[in-house]
Amino acid sequence: MNLSHEEEENSLSLSKFESMLKTNKVFFFDSEEFEDIILHYMDTGRLNLAKKALKLGLEQHPKSTGLKLVQVEMLVYEDKLDIAEKLLNELYAIEPTNEEIYIQKANIYSKRDEHEKAISFLKIALKYTDDYADVYSMIGMEYLFMDNLEMAKENFIKCLDEDTEDYSALYNVVYCFDFLDQNEEAIVYLNRFIDRNPYSEVAWHQLGRQYYALKNYEKAVWAFDYATLIDETFLGAYMEKAKSYEKLKKYQEAIDCYNVALELDDPSSFVLLRVAKCYERLGNTEFALNYYLKTVHEDPLLDKGWIAITDFYIRQKNYQKALYYVNKAIGIDDDNSLYWKRFAAVNSALHFFEEAEYGYRKAFECGDINLDTFTLWTDVLQYLGEFDTAIEILSEASSVLPDEYEIEYRLAGLYFLIDDVTKGNLHLINGMKLEPKHLTLFQELFPVVWERTEVQNTILNFKK
Repeated sequence: MNLSHEEEENSLSLSKFESMLKTNKVFFFDSEEFEDIILHYMDTGRLNLAKKALKLGLEQHPKSTGLKLVQVEMLVYEDKLDIAEKLLNELYAIEPTNEEIYIQKANIYSKRDEHEKAISFLKIALKYTDDYADVYSMIGMEYLFMDNLEMAKENFIKCLDEDTEDYSALYNVVYCFDFLDQNEEAIVYLNRFIDRNPYSEVAWHQLGRQYYALKNYEKAVWAFDYATLIDETFLGAYMEKAKSYEKLKKYQEAIDCYNVALELDDPSSFVLLRVAKCYERLGNTEFALNYYLKTVHEDPLLDKGWIAITDFYIRQKNYQKALYYVNKAIGIDDDNSLYWKRFAAVNSALHFFEEAEYGYRKAFECGDINLDTFTLWTDVLQYLGEFDTAIEILSEASSVLPDEYEIEYRLAGLYFLIDDVTKGNLHLINGMKLEPKHLTLFQELFPVVWERTEVQNTILNFKK
């Protein structure tokens, strides 16, 4: 990689400085060299070296405003705000038109969470600076801290008007549009931005994201296409283009994009999983299974990978293998109610009803209070002849999910099975009041009870 002239000079200054430290020789640097050296060390987190460079710099250039401003920056970094402010006031008396003084004042007030004051100093800095873009960006950030997204957006746009290559500001603008649910407005802005900067792959990528959010997947693909044409290594654009193709049910095109992503970066379990799902939707079960297995090989602790293989085998009606893989997923995350529900369903399919009951119980203990969890659970308990337990669970379910006809019909049948006719009739009538059209559910679940005279009489009397 070829370094610019400026980068080359900075590199030489750093080498010279570090050589000086090793040999205890004292070399002369101009004040700007010292500033670059100090800021480099601060940016790379080597504060001790930054302090050494600052000390030497001030010894050689005791009147340098630039170095004193770097000193202020270091003090602010270390939260020594009062000392920093005192030094700034001294500098203000010497150079009242130095924009950096106002910027550092703003940084101090920002650290104190006094963002309005920070903004007021940044607006003064605008009067003296040549770098409007940077100051507008800082004002935008202060408004973000205040959750004033409209004003933040306005200032990030001003920043981009000054510097179209400030991609950090571009991301921030889009963030504001997203937060404000202004996808249409974002599209208008990004199209205008692209008119001025047609080769901005970041803008094209963000445009694609906006179309995706609006479910305009054709347009999203179109925008992502431009992003990848401009930058053939744009991993994120390939990923999002693939997702868009999936939404369009163009699974082969999605696979092609995911494959490019795999070539650009180390194999990702997420990408491998998406490829597997695409192949399955294309009906290529062999390739699908191969990629599912690659997913868990790449990341054996990815529970979603194991559960994806579980679901694959459930769809293939190979419940024995499904059981093996769902246990793998549970071994990684045994607090996931959905995994326990899968465990229960697979065991039910294998006629392992005691294990199925255990699975539904665990799902409930993990916080699953969905209707189908209660109904499937109690259907298994009914099969096992545990009517009282099933009644207890459904009664609890009724308090959580009132007015559910599926619960009422089941309670009715179970009470009839334990010969509690009064409660059986009560729940049967409740079920018919809620949903008379689904009385067939009661008949299907409890065919023996359905034939009873007292049951038929209750139904007939209700219909009158």
